[in-house]
Amino acid sequence: MLAAAAADSKCLVVGVDANAAGMVEASRRAARPGARGLPNAVFVAAAVERLPVELTAVADDVTVNFPWGSLLRGLLAPEPTVLGAVAGTMKPGAQLRVVFSVTDHDGIAGVPTVDDAAGVDHLAMPYAAAGLQIDAVRPAGEADVEASSWGKRLRAGSQRSTWLLRAQRT
Repeated sequence: MLAAAAADSKCLVVGVDANAAGMVEASRRAARPGARGLPNAVFVAAAVERLPVELTAVADDVTVNFPWGSLLRGLLAPEPTVLGAVAGTMKPGAQLRVVFSVTDHDGIAGVPTVDDAAGVDHLAMPYAAAGLQIDAVRPAGEADVEASSWGKRLRAGSQRSTWLLRAQRT
């Protein structure tokens, strides 16, 4: 998130996490004074199902890096409440990118293991019902994974399959 804010100072970058503690260090770094800070980075502590109304239809791009728990379940099981909330933040034509990894060892109830792109074929209709057209599902590249500090830790020394799902708001 901080890298995105640093890459384009004219772009407002909003980090959302249900666990506020997970954003403390990033928010401290963004709040540094002067040129070292990132005044275009803001942080919102909220579950995706209860996002502030101010985030409705404002996003040109939404990236979800390595969702877990209820967010992962909502995106891959999928759940209309979660898909609707994510889509609700997006302007028409906005892009959604979800970088995820699910293996048998994760043991997340209701979330299927994804071993290949066919493992997410069941998502097309629920995503379309939420106003999201899936454009691509492919193995995530190194740059996709490296964009997230959690992704770097998750993949370090691991042979986990990591996937990128791309969709557009209709």
